[in-house]
Amino acid sequence: MILRFTLPFRTTWGQRLVVCGSVPALGAWRLDHALSLHYQPAAGLWTQEISLPDEPAGTVEYKYILLDERTGSQDWEWGPNRAIDYDGRQFGRLVLEDYWRPAAQDGHELHTAAFTKALMRRPAPTQAAPKAARLADSVVRFQLAAPRVDTDHQLCVLGSDPALGAWDARKAVVLADTDYPTWTADVALEHPDRTTQYKYGVWDPRKKKIVHLETGDDRVIPASAERRTLRVLADENFRYPTGSWRGAGVALPVFALRSRRGLGVGEFPDLQLLVDWAVRTGLKLVQILPINDTTATHTWVDSYPYAAISVFALHPQYLNLDAIAELADAADRAELARLRDEFNGRDFVDYEPVMTAKWAFLKKLYRQEKAKFLADPAFHAFREEQQAWLVPYAAFCALRDQFGTADFAQWPTEFQTPRNLATFVDESQPDFDDVGLHFFTQFHLDKQLLAAVEYARQRGVVLKGDLPIGIYRHSVDAWTQPELYHMDQQAGAPPDDFSTTGQNWRFPTYNWERMAQDGYTWWKQRMSHLARYFDTLRIDHILGFFRIWEMPAHSVEGLLGHFSPALPLSRHEIEQRLGWFDYGRLCEPYIRWHMLTAIFKDQAEAVKHEFLQDVGYGAFLLREGYRTQREIEAAFEQKLAAEPGTAEHLTWLRTGLYQLCNEVLFVPTGPDEYHPRITVDKSYSFRELNDQDRPRMADIYNDFFYRRHEDFWREQGLLKLPPVRYATDMLICGEDLGMVPASVPGVMKALGMLGLNIQRMPADPKTEFGHPNAAPYLSVVSPGSHDMSTVRGWWEEDPQRTQRFFETILGHWGEGAPYHCEPWVAREITVQHLHSPAMWAIFPLQDLLAMDPQLRRGNALDEQINVPANPQHFWKYRLHLPLEELVQAASFNDQVQQLVNESGRNRSY
Repeated sequence: MILRFTLPFRTTWGQRLVVCGSVPALGAWRLDHALSLHYQPAAGLWTQEISLPDEPAGTVEYKYILLDERTGSQDWEWGPNRAIDYDGRQFGRLVLEDYWRPAAQDGHELHTAAFTKALMRRPAPTQAAPKAARLADSVVRFQLAAPRVDTDHQLCVLGSDPALGAWDARKAVVLADTDYPTWTADVALEHPDRTTQYKYGVWDPRKKKIVHLETGDDRVIPASAERRTLRVLADENFRYPTGSWRGAGVALPVFALRSRRGLGVGEFPDLQLLVDWAVRTGLKLVQILPINDTTATHTWVDSYPYAAISVFALHPQYLNLDAIAELADAADRAELARLRDEFNGRDFVDYEPVMTAKWAFLKKLYRQEKAKFLADPAFHAFREEQQAWLVPYAAFCALRDQFGTADFAQWPTEFQTPRNLATFVDESQPDFDDVGLHFFTQFHLDKQLLAAVEYARQRGVVLKGDLPIGIYRHSVDAWTQPELYHMDQQAGAPPDDFSTTGQNWRFPTYNWERMAQDGYTWWKQRMSHLARYFDTLRIDHILGFFRIWEMPAHSVEGLLGHFSPALPLSRHEIEQRLGWFDYGRLCEPYIRWHMLTAIFKDQAEAVKHEFLQDVGYGAFLLREGYRTQREIEAAFEQKLAAEPGTAEHLTWLRTGLYQLCNEVLFVPTGPDEYHPRITVDKSYSFRELNDQDRPRMADIYNDFFYRRHEDFWREQGLLKLPPVRYATDMLICGEDLGMVPASVPGVMKALGMLGLNIQRMPADPKTEFGHPNAAPYLSVVSPGSHDMSTVRGWWEEDPQRTQRFFETILGHWGEGAPYHCEPWVAREITVQHLHSPAMWAIFPLQDLLAMDPQLRRGNALDEQINVPANPQHFWKYRLHLPLEELVQAASFNDQVQQLVNESGRNRSY
C-alpha cells in the first residue's frame, strides 16, 4: 500500500521539511536518513509517498522536522510521536493530512497530565458506533486532539455529507476516546466526490444532543475520486465558544494539614480530606511544598523542607501509622493514642518530639510486620522498580545513624564513597534491620501517597508538587554522584524584598557541563519520579536554570555572590570604563572610622581594638581569623557557646562584621574575572567614590546586570530547560520572582511553562503593586506564597503602603483603609484574583479563611509559614482547624464555591 504524507507549511529560503519515523523508509529514527518532503507551491503543501507491505498490518510512528541549511538548526515538531495503523488488505492508499505542531502554541498545556489524568479524566473508553465501509469506499478518519472534554461528555462531528448528519444535529457522528486525548471516527462519505464542510462539537450522551458546536468557519474536506483510500484528517484546536479554560486552587504544606487522625503533623492520608474540601468549594488544584526526606540531624533543623537528603525519598513524618497496621501491644496502642491527643493539642508542629515518637512506633511496626513485609510481592515490585535510589538511600540512612551525622565526609574512609551497596543492604547481613526499616518506611509512604493521588484524580482535582532548585550538601545525591555538583560553591538568591543581604541556601551548585554529557539523565530521572505523584509541578526558583546566584565557601550572607554562568569583567575592561584599577580599593573591604561609629555606635572603639587592624590614613583591615564571613561565623559560634547570656549582643556584633566584609565594589571569581557586587549602590564604598567615578561605576553595574547577559542567559535557559520540561507530561509552573532576566518570560512561554504573578511582587519594577487582570493566560496568580506574610499579616505591616493599595488596586479612592484586613477586604482581593485571565488562581488556605471572621486565626502573625530572612526559622505552621471541621463549614464553603462559580473557574467550557 501507499502511504502519503501531506503537510501545509510555508517555509523561507534555506528551510525544508523531512519526516522521520519507525520504518526504514523514514530513516528508522535516524535523522540523516529521514524522508525528504517535496513542496507543491500551488497547494502550499509538502508531500511525499512511501510503500508499505500489504500484509501484515502494522503501525508507523513518525514526526516532522524543519531543517534550516543556513543555521544548521533541526526543529522537531512539538508533542509525542504520531502513530498510524495501516492494513493494506483494506486500503490501497493511506493519506495523512497533518498540520505542523509548533512548540509555542496556545492549547499545548491542555495535553498535560493535569488535564488528561485529573481534570478531564476519562473513566473508561467509549466506543463510537462503527461505520460500515466497503473495500472500494473512500473512508475519512476524523481525528481530533482535544483533551478539554468534560468527563461526562464526548466529541462528535457534524457536516454536510449525509454520513455526517447533513447538518442535522441529532445525527452527529460520535467520536471514540479510545486513544484519548485524541478522538477518532471512521466515516465512509456518501459523496466523496463533492466538497464536504464539517465541524466538531461537544456531545452529551445522556441527552443525546450537542452541547457546544465549535465556532469559526466550517472545516473543509476537498472532493476526491480516489478509491480504496483512507484519508486521515489529523485536526487540531477545537474552537471553544467559551474561551480558555481557567481553574482555582488552594496551597498548604502537607505538614500544616490538621486532622484528628494525624500524629501532631499533617500526613499523606490527610490530603484526601483537603481534596474533599476542594471538591466541595469548586477548587480544582491542591498545591503542597516539597515532601522529600530531610532527616539529616534528627533535630528541628530538619523541618526545613528544601534541604532534602534525597530528591527521591519521601519524608517519614508524613506516614500515617494506623494505615500500616494496628500495633499488637495494647500498651503501645494506648501510648500512641495519648501522644496523638498531646501533639494534636498544640497549635504548631512540634517537630522533634513528633519525629521521635514516629520513629519509635515505626521501629515497633517494622519488627511486628517484618516477616509479612519481606514476603509481600508488592514490596519486591516496589524495590525492583525503585532500587536505583532506594538502595543508596537506605544505606545512607543507616550510616547516618551509625556515625551520628549526615556529613559523609566525617564517616570512616571506607564509607565516604558508596561501595558494594547491594551487599550492604542484603537481607542476610546481620545489620539488615538498619536498612530494612527504611525500605519499610518508604514502601508505605509511597503506598499512602499514591492512594491520595488516585483519590484526587478520581475527583477531578490536580495535585501540584514542588521541586526545590538545589540539593542538600549532605545528601544521598551528593554522596553517590558528587561529580554532578560544585561542592566548593554555595547556591542562594540575590537581595530582594525577602532579604536585603541575599539568601545563602548553602546548597552546592550544579555542574551543568557534566550533566549535559549524558543528556541530563539525573534531571530526567528526578522529573520522572515526581510525575509518579504529581500532575502539576512548581519549579522553585526557575531562574536557576538561566543562572544561579553562587557564593564562595567563605560567604555566609549573599551579597558577595555572583551569577553563574556569567560573562565576568576583566581588569582591562574595568580600567577602560572606570579609568583606573586598584585591587585594594575595588575588591577588598573598604573600612573607615566613620563607618564603624555608624554601624557599631558606642562599641566602635571596642570593635576596632578586637577585630580590626589599623593600616594608616584612616583605613582598617579585618584581623586574621576574621577576614571572611565564615571565619567570623566560626569565631562567634565559640563566643556564643562560652557566653550564651550575651547572645543578642554577639549576634548584633556579628551582623555588623558581616557588613564590613561586604564593603567591596567588585567580587573576584577567578584569574582576571570580576563581578560588580550586587546592590553596590547601597554600600559606603560606592557612595564615597568621587563625583566622576560614581556614575561610571553605576553604568558598569547597570550594564552588567541588565544588558550584558540577556542573550547569554536566554541561551542557557533554552539549553537546560527543554530536557526538564519534556521529561514528563506534567504541567510545569515556574517560580520566576525576584531579579528576573528579560529573556525568562519568553523562554518559559515558548516551552509552555506557566509563570507566577504575586500581587505584592510585580514583574515591572516601576510598579508598586501588580494587578491580577494584567497577568497573561499562561500564568498563576496568587496573593502570596509560603515565603511571605499572609494577606492579613502584610496588610498590617505598613499602613501607608496599605492605604495606597486600598486606593489604587481595590479602588477605594479617598477612603481610609481599615487597620486590619477585614473579611470583606480579603474577599475583594480573592475576587480580583479569581477574575484574572490567568489559567490558575491559587490561594494559600490562610488567605481564603481570612474571608470568614469565625474561621480565621486570631493572630495574623501566626499564619506565616516561612521567614526567608531568618536562616534559623523553625518550619512549624499548622492549620488551626481540623480538616474534618473545614469540610463541614457550610456557610464558608458556600461562599467560596459561589465566588469560584461566578468567576467561571468551575466549568469545563
